[in-house]
Amino acid sequence: MTFSEIIAKKRDGESLTREEIALFVRGAGDGGLPAEQLSALLMAICIRGMTAEETGRLTQEMLHSGEAWALAATVPEAVDKHSTGGIGDTVSLIFAPLMAAVGVPVAMMAGRGLGHSQGTLDKLEAIPGFRVDWDRSGMIGLLEQCGAAVVAQTDNIAPADRTLYALRDITATVPSLPLIVSSIMSKKLALGAGTLILDVKCGSGAFRKTLAEAVELAEALRSVARSAGVACEALVTEMDQPLGPALGTACEVREAIEILEGRGSAPLREVTLRLAEEALVLCGRDRARARAGLEKALDDGSAAAAWEAFVRAHGGDPDPGLLPRPRRVVDILAEDSGRLTAVDGEDLGRAAVEVGAGRRRLDEEIDDAGGIEVLVRLGDSIEPGRPVARVLLGHRPVDEPAVIAKVRGAFTITETDADLPPLVYGTPEQVG
Repeated sequence: MTFSEIIAKKRDGESLTREEIALFVRGAGDGGLPAEQLSALLMAICIRGMTAEETGRLTQEMLHSGEAWALAATVPEAVDKHSTGGIGDTVSLIFAPLMAAVGVPVAMMAGRGLGHSQGTLDKLEAIPGFRVDWDRSGMIGLLEQCGAAVVAQTDNIAPADRTLYALRDITATVPSLPLIVSSIMSKKLALGAGTLILDVKCGSGAFRKTLAEAVELAEALRSVARSAGVACEALVTEMDQPLGPALGTACEVREAIEILEGRGSAPLREVTLRLAEEALVLCGRDRARARAGLEKALDDGSAAAAWEAFVRAHGGDPDPGLLPRPRRVVDILAEDSGRLTAVDGEDLGRAAVEVGAGRRRLDEEIDDAGGIEVLVRLGDSIEPGRPVARVLLGHRPVDEPAVIAKVRGAFTITETDADLPPLVYGTPEQVG
């Protein structure tokens, strides 16, 4: 069967065999298939879906397309963490040093920006000198040195995913459940930490918009992890508005530093604490004592000290004064009065991408000075002239009127009361 026939088979809603999926993965990993054919099958999968069996086959083929680090064999206490992507989602930058501050090592193989969301690696690389290109021995060295390691996927880890991840970013195929599950879990299983906490986002700024879709993804990811022998829990968290006020790279690093210093966004702090608490419970700690220890670390300076050690160990300079800043800031003022009843998170994320926080094509550079700051939250009382957001303009040429219009249009102000979702819905069982 030719690959065109495989594309047609999925286009028509049929299931793919292990051999057909293996051909797809092999062609993505070794360059044997052109981008247009890979993109066509990605779109067919996005539209037609995959069975659980197909998704499992795709995950395993991607996992075994490269090397496995089996981290738990060397650092059994290490914890991995993953977010399914949102906006203002600065949790990973806080989670890693916070966990290190309470004595639990964190090892993450993070990603770059995807669709309208901003990537952890892109954020960390806004820090002067920060390196993400470490091999297995380098990661273990980081864990020994500072208790936290965040690294990029190497050429030898799930190589097919590197190609498919980049193509999904520019072909509008990010939200597909089987593509999300196989991409995430092939890398997580290749890293091989013994414990994994999953943050599954739900809402307008997430890739899974409804609660049912988010629970479906949480269950699928957790099932794959547990089947592989990983201690795993998933929390569904709200993304109907930005979690933290900053959407970008350098601006999100500054926000993370504020949280680690005991200040900053209350919602961002709370979601980070809930995820860290759940991770510590997976590690066998008492829940109440775990929470108290995490709060103490944020308030007594130990989490901030762990951040500095984390940045220095990765080759970076922790001085926040060295982070890029925008050349100009444009305030977006409300034109109506009432309550903020809805936020189009995806539009805000795409506006952030436009001004530099993401890539509009594969070869585009991030502009670390660009981004969006959101100054209001659902339920706030709004008067005309109140700033609801700021556009941070860096050095990337952008259509400023179009960006400003997109940001302004992302906020819905009405005379009705807002329906405020919980910050954390809970585990799939708690949601159900």
